[in-house]
Amino acid sequence: MRESSLNAPFEPVDQPADGPRLNRRQAAKVRTRQKVLDAARDLFSERGYDPATIRDIAKGAGMSTGAVFANFQDKAELFEAVLAENMERLTEVVRASAASSGPVKERLTTALDAGYHHTMGHLPLMQAIVARSWFQPQQAEQRARGFTKGLLSVIGEVLRDGVRSGELKQDVDTRLVGDMVWDSWLTNYRGAAYDGWDEKALSERLSRQLDVILAGAAAKG
Repeated sequence: MRESSLNAPFEPVDQPADGPRLNRRQAAKVRTRQKVLDAARDLFSERGYDPATIRDIAKGAGMSTGAVFANFQDKAELFEAVLAENMERLTEVVRASAASSGPVKERLTTALDAGYHHTMGHLPLMQAIVARSWFQPQQAEQRARGFTKGLLSVIGEVLRDGVRSGELKQDVDTRLVGDMVWDSWLTNYRGAAYDGWDEKALSERLSRQLDVILAGAAAKG
């Protein structure tokens, strides 16, 4: 599988151009935090959530467990930070792959297939994201939903373009349709996790789902 450059660890900026300059101690803390995040992402991607321990994350980062807890309260907070970064990257990938014009299904398929390609290399992490969404406090769930707003906005933009072009009904509920597209895309990971679906199988399944979803939204011509 071709590896996206967006899968590479984030490079922390010691001296942000749009904020106050960091002193040496602050810059070192930023680097330490990022090392912990990168190690955690690697371990969550390899093992999922439960088997990944703070001890092993610390070992992967080349530091003590105390250094991990100096930056994150617990594993749940660390996982949430990894989720936030990964959703930001995934949004960038999907947005970059969404053509600026063309048929709605074609644009959605191209963009969301790029999302599958970007994430299939760390399927255990995606499993953990889906699984933990069912078992987390209300506030954590609200924050997690916030991380997906960028992805949903890309889908919504494509649908609204379809309305403006006359391909979709003028009164279509683009938010509802967008949620249906997103739910279908996410649910398909079960096939990858338990039925051995590869990217091609995921894409074919999504294509059929889009046919059904968009048929109800299409303008009668």
